[in-house]
Amino acid sequence: MSTRIAFIGLGVMGYPMAGHLQRAGHPVTVYNRTTAKAEQWAAEYGGHHAATPAEAARNADLIMICVGNDDDLRAVVSGEHGALKGATPGSLLVDHTTASAKVARELAEAAQAHGCGFMDAPVSGGQQGAEQGSLTIMCGGTEQEFQRARPLLAHYARAVTLMGPSGAGQLTKMVNQICVGAVVQGLAEGMAFAENAGLDVQRVIDVISQGAASSWQMVNRHRTMIADEYEHGFAVDWMRKDLDICLAEARHNGSDLPLTEMVNDFYRDVQAMGGGRWDTSSLLRRMQAQRKPADKQA
Repeated sequence: MSTRIAFIGLGVMGYPMAGHLQRAGHPVTVYNRTTAKAEQWAAEYGGHHAATPAEAARNADLIMICVGNDDDLRAVVSGEHGALKGATPGSLLVDHTTASAKVARELAEAAQAHGCGFMDAPVSGGQQGAEQGSLTIMCGGTEQEFQRARPLLAHYARAVTLMGPSGAGQLTKMVNQICVGAVVQGLAEGMAFAENAGLDVQRVIDVISQGAASSWQMVNRHRTMIADEYEHGFAVDWMRKDLDICLAEARHNGSDLPLTEMVNDFYRDVQAMGGGRWDTSSLLRRMQAQRKPADKQA
């Protein structure tokens, strides 16, 4: 049976995610801050677009959200023209934004006050995963909310898991970003070392990707890194936002994250190089720009 869906936020992730739902036979109404993007989506997929989040949410069974940060999320959910202004009691809001656990809990309470459900459901897999329908989704909410949303999320995810109550999805996404940042820096260091040692970097990756050093980042990003191309994934500006969230939560729960702090500083260097919109693998370009002269041994 079809489910009436509102989808709020049509960035590089939300655009294809909403498209998967429409193509699966669910009537989707979208909202995007830039109206032209919403019009383009409706023309491509055959759905509808609305002038405000409240209008998009009207009569929707599920309200999906994928925006930029905590402030954007608050605005489209509980702002003057936010989704809760138009949501029907009994509807469920599912938030795919990578945001703080605090705002997830805050908006879950706000939704409950309107007679609606709310589940934080940040995703991993990047633009490629959104387009291919192969995302990993980490959910925070009740079992009932999870089971209600799960069949819809399966249209663009290969793994959908309930991690705990409100905020647990966001906390799990923080773990993901902490691990990703460290892996990308390690890959950048290894590739820079191979380059400086005069090795064939592609051949090196071909060998070590078959062993314990392999990672998603190595397999999927090494070729573009070798080619010095950094327009193929999650932007540095967004990674900085995510790592700031991780570090703030770490201060709250008493975690020591020295490597995450260091990688966050390295991404700050990339931003200073003008690379805020480069993808996160651009840590290699930073290392190449800061290469030190080799020691000459007698």
